[in-house]
Amino acid sequence: MTDRAQLVPLVEAFGAARVLVVGDIMLDRFVTGAVERISPEAPIPVLRVEAESAMLGGAGNVLRNLAALGASCRFVGAIGDDEAGREVLALLAEHPTVAPELVVEPGRRTSIKTRFVAGTQQMLRADREDTAPLSATAGEAVVTAVNRSLGECDLVVLSDYGKGVLGGGIAARIIAAAHEAGRRVIVDPKGTDYSRYRGAHLLTPNRAELAQATGMPTATDADIVAAARALIAGCGVDAVLATRSRDGMTLVFADDAHHLPTEAREVFDVSGAGDTVIAAVAAALAVGADLAKAARLANVAAGIVVGKVGTAAAYTAEVVAALHRQDLSSAEAKVLSLPQALDRIAVWRRTGRKVGFTNGCFDLLHPGHVALLAKSRAACDRLVVGLNSDASVGRLKGPERPIQPEAARAAVLASLASVDLVVIFSEDTPLALIEAIKPDVLVKGADYTVETVVGADVVQANGGRVLLIELEPGHSTTATIARMNGKAASPS
Repeated sequence: MTDRAQLVPLVEAFGAARVLVVGDIMLDRFVTGAVERISPEAPIPVLRVEAESAMLGGAGNVLRNLAALGASCRFVGAIGDDEAGREVLALLAEHPTVAPELVVEPGRRTSIKTRFVAGTQQMLRADREDTAPLSATAGEAVVTAVNRSLGECDLVVLSDYGKGVLGGGIAARIIAAAHEAGRRVIVDPKGTDYSRYRGAHLLTPNRAELAQATGMPTATDADIVAAARALIAGCGVDAVLATRSRDGMTLVFADDAHHLPTEAREVFDVSGAGDTVIAAVAAALAVGADLAKAARLANVAAGIVVGKVGTAAAYTAEVVAALHRQDLSSAEAKVLSLPQALDRIAVWRRTGRKVGFTNGCFDLLHPGHVALLAKSRAACDRLVVGLNSDASVGRLKGPERPIQPEAARAAVLASLASVDLVVIFSEDTPLALIEAIKPDVLVKGADYTVETVVGADVVQANGGRVLLIELEPGHSTTATIARMNGKAASPS
């Protein structure tokens, strides 16, 4: 077993991790569209809005990353008594492994960051927020909720975005309570006064934050180590993990340091990578890793998310694949869950790739299938194949089907050069997949008409097209199975 592969059991154990996250949760909104002209009212671009979406931001992104890694977590934070706060609660409810306890402070605005994006370019960000410390009543409620949760967790993460939840001495009180309960605390810090995190096990500033907090240079490896040791000595913490964007990260102790080069093959977006780092470190420490191993796993996870678009998350399967040094073009790495696939597709679209989609049972792969997939791939830059699950095939084809289980069918499909991704779906039709992926090209055999192709209306409404491809004559899975069983195939 290679040195990296020895970390795999830690990742596989993340399901047992119990993490308490305390911090500033936000609502990240995205308004996306196209710019085709300049406003006649002012020299500014006009954004033709095509879509709007929302996701958890700030400490919420830490929660999303912990959920993606399989860890369970409790969350304590604060929101306002407003529509944005209710939207945050609804988004939290989508994560069954997250147990939130949110303090509602009347009169306070829930933090919202709205990004206006044209194509792949962010044009403007508009923030609505209150950054003052919580009221005395709300602050006491946060500390009380933390004390209730300490017995149900392995360690504590403080996700400080400077929006008030951890201000006014709250961070120090939580660290003291955690120490009394025998729980370590790791902190993603904010601001210049890190003394309020005194007693924490680990701080995870990025390069710019480290320079700001210490007033020291952070350009070189030696600079990073010196600045981190100044924090360790001045703030009474055990270690500092400095994230350095494209240069990887450095784990510094008072008497030792480890430089970890970047794991990223291609960097698209570093936003949210710090949240991935602290989530991976927390999950690893919670299942018994030491800081050195936890930092190595976090470096791998960060290398995954910076290759995605936006504030993305790293999934356990992706981390395991990276530890095994599996190339992303290998067959196993092509078979993804829908959330993983959407992350990959977002990267393709950011680089201008046209995404195609087709689907089927593909029970016994024959030349007709191969030809269909090759022609489908020729009509796009990247081809996603939706594969019916075993249960779905059984409902559609009868109790004796499929012949091959879904894992085998997916592996065979993924081995083809014409197939870029395989996503298994359990429904009878791929409509939900098509609605989520929004392919530019939807491909089916010419035995269909456009009107009878599932999802055709969705694709066309999004500006895509439906392509019907002539099938290779003389090839049929049903006929092949009938011949194997010594029976004549039915005309269908």
